[in-house]
Amino acid sequence: MSFVLGASLLAVVTALACAVPGVFIVLRRNSMLVDAISHAVFPGIVVGYLLSRDLDSPLLVAGAALTGLLVVLGSEWLTSTGLITGDAPQGLVFPALFSIGVILITMNFSSVHLDTHTVLVGDLNLASFEQFTVNGIPVGPSYLILMLGVLVFNIAFTAALYPRLTIATFDPEFARSLGIRTGILNVGLMLLVAVTVTAAFNAAGAILVVALVIAPPATALLVTRRLPEMIALTLGFAAFGAIAGFWIAYWLDAPTSASMAVWYGVMFLVTLWISGARRRKAARSEVARAIHQRHPHRVGRAAAK
Repeated sequence: MSFVLGASLLAVVTALACAVPGVFIVLRRNSMLVDAISHAVFPGIVVGYLLSRDLDSPLLVAGAALTGLLVVLGSEWLTSTGLITGDAPQGLVFPALFSIGVILITMNFSSVHLDTHTVLVGDLNLASFEQFTVNGIPVGPSYLILMLGVLVFNIAFTAALYPRLTIATFDPEFARSLGIRTGILNVGLMLLVAVTVTAAFNAAGAILVVALVIAPPATALLVTRRLPEMIALTLGFAAFGAIAGFWIAYWLDAPTSASMAVWYGVMFLVTLWISGARRRKAARSEVARAIHQRHPHRVGRAAAK
């Protein structure tokens, strides 16, 4: 497999893996919590490397998932006190954790390729260099295998809990009356987000990964309100944006992850404009029908003129 093909496939798979949990994150209006988690997992990654001294160790994912969970639990605890509301709990928890990560990496790992630039914006092309081989034949980036595993796991998690996730997302009170443990379900979803964000770090970093998680489902939500259609559109937007962003970066010799994020923003703005135009047209038609029903002769004379 050529490097360009492997890198483009990695872009698509990473985008799909991030978009799957993003559907329910957007519907639950927890988008900024993804930003908090993506920054808060940083110290978990650093501690995982401190223990293993291996950038590919599962301890990095485990540590990141735990620190991401700290954001969720810490934010919920601060909210439950009733003294702090809105996004303030997240604004208190994740900057503290992210700062701890920056201090640890600056003090201990300045000579290791685990720098703040990579953590913030990632490098999809660099992540594609290491090849997975079968009988000495390279078949694609090793990182692609990891992201394929994350994608399959995210799809399996969503499919297995789809009915419960749907009810808990749209009507939490009704879900609790049915005996669904919405608290544990929410923690499980956020843990899934933390693992996904951690896995996507090399490709997108702590900042750009937010675009991969949020932009495709937010764009799909402008088009439809039906969940199955929204999921299908989300995956379509994620794949199309990844391919377009990758090739734009390839032609312009620009950073791939950043180009993907910009393209997702363009898709969202175009869809927003089209959706707004359709709604305005529908509103004008509804007003015209209402006027015609109340004053049919007046409308008829106006049309004749």
